[in-house]
Amino acid sequence: MDSSSVPLPDSREAPNGFRRRLGVSVAILAAAFAFLIARFWQLQVTEGDVHRTLSENNRVRLKRVNAARGLIFDRGGQLLVENRPSFDVVMVPEDARQPQDVLERLGGFLHQELADARQALAAAAASRRPPFENVVLRRDVDWETLVAVETRQIELPGVSLQIGPRRSYLYGTTAAHLLGYVGEVSVEELQRLPGYRMGDTIGKYGLEKYWEDRLRGENGGQQIEVDAFGRKLRVLDEVPEVPGANIHLTLDAGLQHAAEEAMGDHEGSVVVLDPHDGAVLAMVSKPAFDPNLFARGITSDEWRSLTTDSLHPLANKALQGQYPPGSTFKIVVATAALEENIINPFTRIFCGGSLHYGNRDFRCWKKGGHGWVNLHEAIVGSCDVYFYQVGQRLGIDTIAQYARRYGLGAATGIPLDHERGGTIPDTQWKRQRYGEPWYSGETLSVAVGQGYVTATPLQMANLIAMVAAGGTRHRPHYVARVDAPEGVDVPAVPDQVAHLGVRSSTLAQVQSALRDVVMSERGTGRKARVEGIEVAGKTGTSQVVRLKTDRKVNQRLLPREQRDHAWFVSFAPVGAPEVAVACLIEHAGGGGGAMAAPVVQKVLAYYFEHRKAPREDGQQEARATR
Repeated sequence: MDSSSVPLPDSREAPNGFRRRLGVSVAILAAAFAFLIARFWQLQVTEGDVHRTLSENNRVRLKRVNAARGLIFDRGGQLLVENRPSFDVVMVPEDARQPQDVLERLGGFLHQELADARQALAAAAASRRPPFENVVLRRDVDWETLVAVETRQIELPGVSLQIGPRRSYLYGTTAAHLLGYVGEVSVEELQRLPGYRMGDTIGKYGLEKYWEDRLRGENGGQQIEVDAFGRKLRVLDEVPEVPGANIHLTLDAGLQHAAEEAMGDHEGSVVVLDPHDGAVLAMVSKPAFDPNLFARGITSDEWRSLTTDSLHPLANKALQGQYPPGSTFKIVVATAALEENIINPFTRIFCGGSLHYGNRDFRCWKKGGHGWVNLHEAIVGSCDVYFYQVGQRLGIDTIAQYARRYGLGAATGIPLDHERGGTIPDTQWKRQRYGEPWYSGETLSVAVGQGYVTATPLQMANLIAMVAAGGTRHRPHYVARVDAPEGVDVPAVPDQVAHLGVRSSTLAQVQSALRDVVMSERGTGRKARVEGIEVAGKTGTSQVVRLKTDRKVNQRLLPREQRDHAWFVSFAPVGAPEVAVACLIEHAGGGGGAMAAPVVQKVLAYYFEHRKAPREDGQQEARATR
């Protein structure tokens, strides 16, 4: 065949392999475009609203601005609790993407363990926290930490610094149990308290807790624009916050400090009241704690140290400590005996140092006894044998009746949480509590403030205030007025809660004897004397454990927990009482006259040295100033 007759291929025609590859490529491109169109449709149309909202949240956010808590002042206008600026390290987990990795880097920069921060993130994840809301990792950081975080913002996405008001207790432990403390709202509190969010501050104890609604204020807000790292660029709109109300107390800061100084290293309590209206002038509980620890965020180790301390520094012993009142309870028994005509002021009873009753000897504190004594002498010398016999004649139910008239056996009603009511036993109480009858020998112990009877220092301060005020009992209170943006509010204080309901001659007899406890050379409370002032009072020593020996034991040789408590209750001046005081020293290792009376003497000396000048009508102003 002639080669010239063979047809040549057309140079414009593509090979079959190339056409197949081209077709596959076109198909892939078509599929890709179809996928992109479908995806764009999904993002722009189907899920457009969702992503538009997320985009706006990432650019424009609403930020809460916490209101400053109200300030707290003493009765003279001295500032006790204020707010100071504080920097907190916060995180928005949605901006961090890998929050745990960011935490690791943060801990490396700060050279600190961030276990508490991890717990905060876990709690935020478990709660109903709104998206893009700050989670506080560390509160009130120092300058070094502030600089470290601020200069590494690029490496710490979602982490920033937040400035806000931080509670500051200007005098540390002074009046800590009355003022209380604040802390971050807990998950349990969030569930039962509307209007709070994670990271908010709330009153946890004392006045801060009880008056939370007035101190808290109203939070404001800002609409802010942020960058890709969640950092604020500018404020778009703002609703100003409303600060909380300021509270003015009946407390006198100078007197409070003087009472705390007088207590020294002793554990126990001092309560000072105005007998005319129940205003709290001072309230001491020792040992105390520093509320600033809680304001800045208490650490686990600090909390463990406070809660495991055997001296219970977190307990307000003024209204939670329940102690046998010892011989201060003889005021109740004396009142009951006079009113019930069991005795008269001239009735004499012999004290030979002990009283044999049943199969036991009930001893008097004075070895050898007081001899023949009447009521006045028995109170002045605190004769136990006299009151053993008077108590036996009265019976437990009558003693209990008068004790309750004095406000014992029930909480005073002071506006603070966890107040205890003490115990006033009677026949019905014992049967209900132990399922046993009351034995007559038990009445002898109660007659001198031992046995089952217990009371708080606040109750005993209220009791002696009743004696000073002629039998009128007031509910103790500590707030004089509330200054709020809407105006000044003076909390209503009842004129009286109850009246003792006894003859004026009965109270006059008791008052006269209490005066001589301090002012007479035979009195057990001579160490409470204040120059130029007539002071009345009653000493008390209460056993913690009953010793097996009848011999007098050196209390200093006993373990601390077995030593006696020391009491002293007092009012002054005798003719026109202005102030009532109760002092309890735990495990003092000595009597009330030796240990507690000198403390009260220092409190009274400060009060009368710093009180205001006499009024024009001749009455003394019953308010001390610093």
